[in-house]
Amino acid sequence: MGWEDGEKTPGLRLLDNRGRSGHPLMASIDRRTPFLSLGDCHFVYHFNRLFLVRGFLVKKFIIKKNYIKNLLQKTGTTINIIVGSHVWIEDSAVSWTDGRVTKITGQEAEIQTTNGKTVIEKLSKIYPKDMEAPPGGVDDMTKLSYLHEPGVLQNLSARYELNEIYTYTGNILIAVNPFQRLPHLYDIHMMEQYKGAPFGELSPHVFAVADVAYRAMINEGKSNSILVSGESGAGKTETTKMLMRYLAYMGGRAATEGRTVEQQVLESNPVLEAFGNAKTVRNNNSSRFGKFVEIQFDNKGRISGAAIRTYLLERSRVCQVSDPERNYHCFYLLCAAPPEEIEKYKLGNPRSFHYLNQSNCYELAGVSDAKEYLATRRAMEIVGISTQEQDAIFRVVAAILHLGNINFAKGQEIDSSVLKDEKSKFHLKITAELLMCDPQALEDALCKRVMITPEEVIRRPLDPVAATGSRDALAKTVYSRLFDWLVDKINSSIGQDVKSKSLIGVLDIYGFESFITNSFEQFCINFTNEKLQQHFNQHVFKMEQEEYTKEEIDWSYIEFVDNQDVLDLIEKKPGGIIALLDEACMFPKSTYETFSQKLYQTFKTHKRFVKPKLSPTDFTISHYAGEVQYQSEQFLDKNKDYVVAEHQELLSDSKCPFVSGLFPPLPEDTSKSSKFSSIGARFKLQLQSLMEILNSTEPHYIRCVKPNNLLKPAIFENVNVMQQLRCGGVLEAIRISCAGYPTRRTFYEFLHRFGILAPEVLEGNYDEKVACGKILEKKGLKGWQMGKTKVFLRAGQMAELDARRAEVLGNAAKTIQRQIRTHITHKRFVATRKASILVQSLWRRRLAQKLYEHMRKESAAIKMQKNFRCYWAKNKYTGLRVSVLVLQTGLRAMAARDDFRFRKQTKASTEIQAQWRCHKDHSYHKKLRRASIVTQTRWRGRVARKELRKLKMAARETGALKEAKDKLEKKVEELTWRLQLEKRLRTDLEEAKAQEIAKLQSSLQVLQNKVNETNELLAKEREAMKKAIEEAPPIIKETTVLVQDTQKVDSLTAEVEQLKASLGSEKERADDSLRKYGEEQKKSEEKQRKLEGIEEKSRHLQDHLNRLEEKLSNLESENQVLRQQAVSMAPNKFLSGRSRSIVHRSSDSGHIIVDPKSSADIHSSSSVKELSELEDKPQRSLNEKQQENQELLIRCIAQHLGFAGSRPVAACIIYKCLLQWRSFEVERTSVFDRIIQTIGHAIETQEDNDVLAYWLSNASTLLLLLQRTLKASGAAGMAPQRSRSSSASLFGRMAQSFRGTPQGVNLSFANGGLVGGVDTLRQVEAKYPALLFKQQLTAYVEKIYGMIRDNLKKDISPLLGLCIQAPRTSRASLIKGAIRPQGLSAPIAHWQGIVRSLWSFLNTLKGNHVPPFLVRKVFTQIFSFINVQLFNSLLLRRECCSFSNGEYVKAGLAELEHWCYKATDEYAGSAWDELKHIRQAIGFLVIHQKPKKTLDEISHDLCPVLSIQQLYRISTMYWDDKYGTHSVSPDVISNMRVLMTEDSNNAVSNSFLLDDDSSIPFSVDDISKSMEQIEISDIEPPLLIRENSGFMFLLPRSD
Repeated sequence: MGWEDGEKTPGLRLLDNRGRSGHPLMASIDRRTPFLSLGDCHFVYHFNRLFLVRGFLVKKFIIKKNYIKNLLQKTGTTINIIVGSHVWIEDSAVSWTDGRVTKITGQEAEIQTTNGKTVIEKLSKIYPKDMEAPPGGVDDMTKLSYLHEPGVLQNLSARYELNEIYTYTGNILIAVNPFQRLPHLYDIHMMEQYKGAPFGELSPHVFAVADVAYRAMINEGKSNSILVSGESGAGKTETTKMLMRYLAYMGGRAATEGRTVEQQVLESNPVLEAFGNAKTVRNNNSSRFGKFVEIQFDNKGRISGAAIRTYLLERSRVCQVSDPERNYHCFYLLCAAPPEEIEKYKLGNPRSFHYLNQSNCYELAGVSDAKEYLATRRAMEIVGISTQEQDAIFRVVAAILHLGNINFAKGQEIDSSVLKDEKSKFHLKITAELLMCDPQALEDALCKRVMITPEEVIRRPLDPVAATGSRDALAKTVYSRLFDWLVDKINSSIGQDVKSKSLIGVLDIYGFESFITNSFEQFCINFTNEKLQQHFNQHVFKMEQEEYTKEEIDWSYIEFVDNQDVLDLIEKKPGGIIALLDEACMFPKSTYETFSQKLYQTFKTHKRFVKPKLSPTDFTISHYAGEVQYQSEQFLDKNKDYVVAEHQELLSDSKCPFVSGLFPPLPEDTSKSSKFSSIGARFKLQLQSLMEILNSTEPHYIRCVKPNNLLKPAIFENVNVMQQLRCGGVLEAIRISCAGYPTRRTFYEFLHRFGILAPEVLEGNYDEKVACGKILEKKGLKGWQMGKTKVFLRAGQMAELDARRAEVLGNAAKTIQRQIRTHITHKRFVATRKASILVQSLWRRRLAQKLYEHMRKESAAIKMQKNFRCYWAKNKYTGLRVSVLVLQTGLRAMAARDDFRFRKQTKASTEIQAQWRCHKDHSYHKKLRRASIVTQTRWRGRVARKELRKLKMAARETGALKEAKDKLEKKVEELTWRLQLEKRLRTDLEEAKAQEIAKLQSSLQVLQNKVNETNELLAKEREAMKKAIEEAPPIIKETTVLVQDTQKVDSLTAEVEQLKASLGSEKERADDSLRKYGEEQKKSEEKQRKLEGIEEKSRHLQDHLNRLEEKLSNLESENQVLRQQAVSMAPNKFLSGRSRSIVHRSSDSGHIIVDPKSSADIHSSSSVKELSELEDKPQRSLNEKQQENQELLIRCIAQHLGFAGSRPVAACIIYKCLLQWRSFEVERTSVFDRIIQTIGHAIETQEDNDVLAYWLSNASTLLLLLQRTLKASGAAGMAPQRSRSSSASLFGRMAQSFRGTPQGVNLSFANGGLVGGVDTLRQVEAKYPALLFKQQLTAYVEKIYGMIRDNLKKDISPLLGLCIQAPRTSRASLIKGAIRPQGLSAPIAHWQGIVRSLWSFLNTLKGNHVPPFLVRKVFTQIFSFINVQLFNSLLLRRECCSFSNGEYVKAGLAELEHWCYKATDEYAGSAWDELKHIRQAIGFLVIHQKPKKTLDEISHDLCPVLSIQQLYRISTMYWDDKYGTHSVSPDVISNMRVLMTEDSNNAVSNSFLLDDDSSIPFSVDDISKSMEQIEISDIEPPLLIRENSGFMFLLPRSD
């Protein structure tokens, strides 16, 4: 099958990195280096024997890691690498990295990697990179051009980034755990897609494997099995759930006891997970047992029964847990049960139980044990476990926890044990109560053993260590029996179909494990994987060999390292590890040391067994996936599975039927002694049974891969995944799949497909086999094999034959096209000649007609010219006459206007002179007043300086200071008392208010009752009157009767009069009641008004109280300021050296320190009185002045102050006041809160857009000023403190400015300096209140913006709804082929209404000078809202997805575009671009000849923004109610469907609807950058504060 020795291979022409032909290369290759063609990629590889695997190794491939690597290295060794080639090289950090070859020297190459490094590597370790590979990878890795480690890894990584977690390798599925929920992959819609679909036609999916197994079972009648494997955390359990869901969907019709079989199978998962799963190092929900689910089907393919087989529950975990793992979930769920359950079982925190506190992990992230407990209870009910059985189950679980807390101590006798303490006795008692057995018998069973000899029965005590082992053995035995009972109960509840002949088994079993510490559990798990690996070897490889042998083709076995020697090492009798372990367990004196020594002696020459150098008891086994070192310390204990006779007898006699049922009586011969059994031996039997089942079914393989050890999504660890792929044999399976004969066809199929390549062979009388050979020989293919019934082709040959077949078909098509075109052209020529003759005759007739027409028109033109000249002359005369008259009229009017203008100017000049004289006098008055104020200020300053000197003299006396201090403290106490009095008054007022309200309500209720009673009485009387009138006989009767009894007539008359009188009285009473009701109602209204007045007074009192509290705080700060001033001024000029030592200021704390020795030098207290009076006057006046100024500012900004140019006056006034008062620099103030409250009250009415726009303009401008002024101080982040510096209040700041001003400097000059500082922006170090105010202001800007935007949405939403409903309402007015003009007039009015709303809002925003940046953001979001509403209605309403509606919406969009043009980019911005979805969708609806458009033209030219799902929806819903045109072609629809299927795993792409974005699309920095600098120096203050002396700094200054 190749070339002979020494024969030269044909010339190979390689392509460089640009795809151009390079130098020819002649390679000398012997028969051991056959040529392999893989598509267009040709490379030569070394391989001794070839073999084909039509599938993929799911269980670990039985080839050593190094052997696989060597094979792949040999594959890439002779691949020709040239300078410029893109290659892969090994990288220890990321496994493989890509780069470009820059230099080749001998057998080494220099590579420039993509991460910027330069690496030198051997050519034998370099692999080529496929630069034409799809960026999203391929769904089947057998399609890869380069089948090597980096190519496979890159493919899986690329698909994982796109959430493509499934990938085929032949007919095997690789599933990469996404560690996140992908519900769109597993819904009913997805199941319907894969139902009956051929394997490989749709995207890789676990449903496809399940469907293949189900179809194979139905069609072939043979049982199938699906083997799910992978390491812990790879997602095996979840994959198994998905398989069972799909099988239940396909065959779920049979019901049992009201619940379907598949429901019970699926609901059994939570129960088994609760009792069989636990947290391990690698997985939070790791299955600690193997599970094989048999789903049985009847002859119609319906589920008729099911059974669950479990293997090797990890019993030792019940008693031994390593950190950071957990015990089985059920223990923690029970500890998180409801309180009544915990009390019932005497449970508590998991940390208090020995079996749980061996690890520090008690909770799982994101999992609530309490909720899981309830979910487990519900699942147990579904699978048929009654409430009594559930209570018994959890009673046993609780008993195991209590059993673990029983500890033992040395007894009085030798080697005896007793309970350690009272705590152990308590737990023993609770355990006995839960198990319903005798406590003393339980203690004896744990502490004693019964030995039966021929002579007597001996009771032997156990030492504490043996008793502890007996306790743990009992716990493991009980839990194991409980788990087996659960499995049997689930199986009996589900029900098995004994008549079923077809089943599908799903195997979910642990993968290969290799930890730092590997014990008996890892030994059994790896033994299982070795067995399954051998099963894969026997099934896949040997089945392929049998196929080749059956077809009698020339083939040879592939070399691989068989793992039979490992299996013999483990399970062979009598010399295997398990046999030696059982032998050691049967000898009481055996220890793990003796067991290890026995292993070393027995297997010292075994190549798979290695003795570690550093550990005397460990041993290492070379498994197929690598070497694993096992620790033998607990092998003997974990392998023992015997049931202690005392334990059996104790629990068999339990009064609880459930517990006694777990331990049925043993036969007589075993009831008196302990029966030894081995976990290893029992597991061998279970595994053997499993292998028999698997061998009897048709297997399918799913390989689960864990992308990272962090168990987090979107993380793909190359090294971790590469190790799993190497251990799983993925790479070797892929290489072998293309190395043998991957394509095989029967003779009939081959001839049917490729017979056209050699028609003469088909015409000849040849045998099918001979005919196939002649076709292949004719095409010059080599390396193929001819079997008995099939043709076997090498990789790439099928593609070559298809290419030649396509070439033949193309030539035939060209011949047919040539003949057809000749025929069509001839017909067209005949028709054209006939038409040309007809056109010539018609054209000559037309020329004659035109000549006649020209002569007739010439005659008529002469007559028209004559009449026109007459008409023109007459009009010229008439016009001249009219012009003269108009000229005369204009001259007369001009003279009159000149006279009127002169009189008007005379009057205006008179008025201007009067105003100027008035202004001149007023200015003179203002100057006089300003001069007087300056004079008064200077005089007061002079007086103040005199008083200051007196104060300095008085400050030398310590007694005066002390009395002043005492007086100030008394004043503070008095104010505190006043504050408490105010609070009490407020409380009394509220109580009086509540009492008054209660009285008013009670009186109102009484009046209401009276009115109701009066109305009821009036109604009753009226009814009585009506009844009396009806019952009374008629007074007048129109019959002539002779009156005989006059007395009777008189009585009736009197009765009528009496009734009339009573009716009148009742009317009077009713009127009186109504009058009283009106009076009471007026009183009630009056009381209501009084109540409102009282509430208003209470609000005023509350405000007054708040102001008093603020004044109190200001007083405290001013007192501190005065004390500091008095002390700081004294040492400067007046104090002597001795006085300076008496009174000084602490530099650290700022407090005043008085020397007690100087008390004798203090002057009389007369000066203290003067000092306190002088302190009180400025303090009160300044604080009150500050409060008044703030009140005046708040009242001022509450009004609409308007704008100065484009600048909001209120914002500028607020900013200048806050800057002047230095409010930004204080640590405590209330002015910010009051400003925020004022803004909040102003925007309470959300409907007034003018008010909202006004405050949006003010708030944004003020925020801009703050953003450009404030800078955070070091303590800005701290909470405001109560103590403040001397400049924290108005008085302190003024005093500081007075002290800082030289005596010779005029105070008006200093004041002018302050004013100048307000008018200019400067950086201020802000304290906490200022920064908080800025944050609150930012929140209000965002809130007002959102209110304005939402109001506009509310305005246009009804109009948008009418536009959406327009196709339905206007359909009656449509005429096929055209639309009446009046038919669009009504609907287009809706669009014009939207435009009017937009203009109205724009004018409102512009009128209030809202920054254009915010206006653009508003309209951008509004147009986005219009786009979402219209586009979603288009996709959800079929009547909207029509041609006529497209024209209608297009006209409406034109109106919006015209609005954007008129509004200009300054205000509209990019609003028009937000309509891109609806614009492109409408453009698609109104185009003609949609069937001629290709998918590429639609998706790239017409609608590049729309997704495939949206285009598919529009294309399928489109209908033309106007011209009857059709939608896109069926080919385009099918292509869209294919793209949707490929992209179906993307949750975002599945949603074809748009979402409206209601977020705030800007930040404070965006506002600051977009707005220009604001000049605030020339802002005129409002009239309310203009004349106030406290706001003089707001007046603009003149030069």
